[in-house]
Amino acid sequence: MSASNGLGTPVALLGRNGPARERLREALSLIGARVVLEDEPGAIDAQTLVDAEPDAVVVALEPAIEDALEALEPALQRPGLTVIFDEAELAARREGWDAQRWARHLAAKLHGHDDVLPPGAEQEPTWQPQPGLPVTPAQLHSDQRVAPHLEAAAFALDEVPGDALFTAAEADLPAPARVTLDLIDDPFGAVPAPVAPAAANEAVAPAPAAKSLLGDSSTWGLVEEVEIVERPRAEPQFAELSDGGLSLLDEQPVAHASATAGAVLVLAGIGGPDAIRRLLSALPPEFPRAVIVRMGLDGGQYGNLVRQMGRASALPVELAEGGQALVGGRAYILPDGVGVALAEGALRFVDGTDTSALVSALPAQDSGVLLLSGASEALVADVLALAGQGAWVAGQSSDGCYDPAAATRLAQQGQRSGDPTQLAQALAERWPA
Repeated sequence: MSASNGLGTPVALLGRNGPARERLREALSLIGARVVLEDEPGAIDAQTLVDAEPDAVVVALEPAIEDALEALEPALQRPGLTVIFDEAELAARREGWDAQRWARHLAAKLHGHDDVLPPGAEQEPTWQPQPGLPVTPAQLHSDQRVAPHLEAAAFALDEVPGDALFTAAEADLPAPARVTLDLIDDPFGAVPAPVAPAAANEAVAPAPAAKSLLGDSSTWGLVEEVEIVERPRAEPQFAELSDGGLSLLDEQPVAHASATAGAVLVLAGIGGPDAIRRLLSALPPEFPRAVIVRMGLDGGQYGNLVRQMGRASALPVELAEGGQALVGGRAYILPDGVGVALAEGALRFVDGTDTSALVSALPAQDSGVLLLSGASEALVADVLALAGQGAWVAGQSSDGCYDPAAATRLAQQGQRSGDPTQLAQALAERWPA
């Protein structure tokens, strides 16, 4: 029985001593949990489990401990206790990227959230309808204190400048004249007639009539009478035209460029998804070369790999298809049955399953090959041969690499080595934007 100190969630780890319990302990340590009790279920009683005061219990489940778990049921059924069962056989085989993914799911269960994506990945929105009305803007600011702002505005009201233009204009206007109304005879009824006030008896000189700018209306017309003069059109003299020395085709043929744009081939296997994600996320968005990722997957779920890498990659990630031409600045996931070939000076995806042909198909002077975790050692000789022709070659360092066998052999031959982030920086220096 063992316990570890810390400030994380207190967890009890139950299971037989072996690889399964070790893997679960590593996962709990990875997510920052605090193991307050670790032992075999048959070696403790229910009161020992209660005294440890765990918030959650993680069990490496197998048939040999089922009877012992029944004896611990009173402690496992306590209110508020989270119990997580994991198949011991699966836990013992879980390594590399699968272990990290399971650790993220374990953290989500312990902390009560749904975020199971790796660090740096975006959270996909939930489109399920939720009950109730949406929150209004007034509700968003309901807890804000508005009174101090209103008092400050009232205090500064007299200091706010006014519109002097309209104020002065209104002050200059004369006071309206008072008009006295008298009744006059009208067949339709009494109608008030205006009488000039005494103060306004003085004769007012009539305003001079504005001079008409349009003239007499009898002189108006829809259009002006314009004299139309027809001039004969001269026939063009084509014989006198000069071509200026121009021609449709250049007399001297332009020599085709000898250099062919290459690509960066990334080979990986077990433990490769995390290394590939770190590599693609560290590449600059303006990286000019195409990146080809080849990693065998059980079940051929390459579409899921495209979506997973697309969330973290700075480059657009696509699924390669036969007959498709490679485009620089994009990452391609290479599924089973698709290869690469050089045709008419350009790289294209073709039907093919030979992985070794991927290496030999690249133009060595302008291509690179990366061996990440789980890459096949059988390809090391082909990669070294391409490096001898001038290709840029590197491998993942053993630190943090689940299966560095192929990459280590490259390092032993004097080739570059580093973690995925360092390799991405080296690629950006080799092929700057």
